[in-house]
Amino acid sequence: MPHIDLGVSLLVGAVALLASTLAGVTGFGGAAVLLPVLVIAFGVRDAVPILTVAQLIGNASRVWFNRRELDYRVVGWFALGGVPLALLGGVLFAGAPLAGLTRLLGLFLLLIVAWRRLGTRTSVRPTLQSFALIGAGGSFLSALLGSVGPLMAPFFLAYGLVKGAYIGTEALSTVVMHVTKLVAYRGADVLPMESILTGLAIGPLMIVGSWTGKRIVDRLPEHAFVFLVELTMTAAGLLFLIRGR
Repeated sequence: MPHIDLGVSLLVGAVALLASTLAGVTGFGGAAVLLPVLVIAFGVRDAVPILTVAQLIGNASRVWFNRRELDYRVVGWFALGGVPLALLGGVLFAGAPLAGLTRLLGLFLLLIVAWRRLGTRTSVRPTLQSFALIGAGGSFLSALLGSVGPLMAPFFLAYGLVKGAYIGTEALSTVVMHVTKLVAYRGADVLPMESILTGLAIGPLMIVGSWTGKRIVDRLPEHAFVFLVELTMTAAGLLFLIRGR
């Protein structure tokens, strides 16, 4: 496992718990919170694979905590497009320039929130089959950027999934994506055993955070839940814009 001092280890652990709790409530945003700390501790090339291992554990726990509300049809269509593009993105990750994509993603998130807040919503919702395209785009960018949960959130919400159904279905889709990314990272020699062990060490904190988030989301009224999702999306968008350098 990469050597880091005790203070940094405690910081990574505390942020991992906070990030997983946030993701347990909103379905996303945890990676955007945790990734900058991992970059400080381990560097960019190690941080993204470590984050993927930790996020795999966190998302799997959210699937379990929301298992009675999953929409498997959405997951199936998401995987159809997501698996091949996650493999491609993982292969390209080792040498890809990430700054432009990161800023573009941040801008997109802010525009989505503005669109929702300005009342320009329509009755149009994603079709079930369109999740193949959503999975393809989201998985490709996730393999490069480490985190695109906020990018996918508007589509899952617009389809009509809320609270546990949204959290669990998005998490299971993300599990499929993360497993595929890890296969690609391993094949591209950017996932050493040290990174796997570090991600696994963070894993128990991700599970505790997911459990805490589930307890919170079960008590939230739907309008408060959607507002919290949009607030987190705005914060993530600003973070991506600042990070993109």
